[in-house]
Amino acid sequence: MRWTRAAGRALLVAAVVLAGYAGFGVRSDAGAASAGRGPLTLVTAGDLTDYLSPLLDDWNEAHPGERVTLVELPDSADETRAQMISELRSGRDRFDVLNIDVAWTSEFAAAGWISPLERGRFPLDAFLRPVVDTATFDGRLYAVPYVTNAGLLYYRKDLLDREGEQPPRTWAELARQARTIAPKYGLDGYAGQFLPYEGLTVNVTEAVQSAGGSILRDDGARVTVDSDAARTGLRFLADGVRDGWISRDALGYKEEESRRAFQEGRLLFLRNWPYVYADAGASGSKVAGRFGAVPLPGPDGPGTSVLGGSNLAVSSHARHPASAADLISYLTSERVQRQVLTKGSLPPVRAALYEDPELVRAYPYLPTLRQSVLSAVPRPKSPRYDQVSLAVQAVAQDVMALRQTPEQAVARLARELGPLSRRG
Repeated sequence: MRWTRAAGRALLVAAVVLAGYAGFGVRSDAGAASAGRGPLTLVTAGDLTDYLSPLLDDWNEAHPGERVTLVELPDSADETRAQMISELRSGRDRFDVLNIDVAWTSEFAAAGWISPLERGRFPLDAFLRPVVDTATFDGRLYAVPYVTNAGLLYYRKDLLDREGEQPPRTWAELARQARTIAPKYGLDGYAGQFLPYEGLTVNVTEAVQSAGGSILRDDGARVTVDSDAARTGLRFLADGVRDGWISRDALGYKEEESRRAFQEGRLLFLRNWPYVYADAGASGSKVAGRFGAVPLPGPDGPGTSVLGGSNLAVSSHARHPASAADLISYLTSERVQRQVLTKGSLPPVRAALYEDPELVRAYPYLPTLRQSVLSAVPRPKSPRYDQVSLAVQAVAQDVMALRQTPEQAVARLARELGPLSRRG
């Protein structure tokens, strides 16, 4: 998955790595080589919006003895994760603070690659409530939320208005409108991110959670996917393909392919991240001024999104924990979080920004996004998250290709996840 526009660009900085900082805000077992302050290295997975460098320039001007050097890793989440893990396993102190995909926090914490943080050091009460949960593992804080994300349902407002319809609140309404309205205008009905990669894990997890189920519980210790809710969620997706309101083309979509399909006027409904709002509304878009966004639907009302985004964590080999903790506080301050939104097009973690009248005028989707974030749930927490995600992708691919029934798929997934659970 690309880490710039994918996931609402919320994974854009998903490898911020700061070299060097000293114990303030980090527990005494953080493994720092010294308690001093010093220069830092910030590693990112490709800052294509170029918003981060000016923020670091401000920091460097105010902290000449703790200057931050920006290092960019590849855009690919898989490559970024691999490079980060290689360094962390080596025991070298090149990486000190890591801005990691929220789904990696449990894995990195369980492996001992990142250090627990003191909750009182950071203004967690000022953040949107669910985002803090993405930064915890086994009841301890291992990171600080930096940017968040939640899925939205984009819809062609002009066409629904012409048909006298409201945007769907339930799966049944979505299926009916996608099946009956879209063909009238030569459009495909609905698309998400259905190619077998992390985006498919997200879409499947949202369907299962919206139906009231889960895949894992207790930080990966218990497999809970063998449930009627999971079968219901997978059946919703499979029925869409079988009945034609999810096109076969959508089975090859990632974030950008699906965005282009909507922006080029080929889709009635799209599940995607908030970054699509600005792109679809920009000059040259075929749907500019003709679409809206609402929370994802569920079986009986609004559904549940997966939380995206990234968290700032401290390497267990950090050299200067005090400087790094201060930098994390700086990057999560309200002033900087405002620029994360206005300059980086990334959803901030500070709750007050979603109700700021000036920002809401400039970004009218903020109230909807806030509602989606507040009802969102993290992806399955597991020390073996990468393997869990691969298993979900493989099973979901077979379901959506109509090679397995939802019942068969859930039973298979339960078997495959068993050995990956912490009790397996």
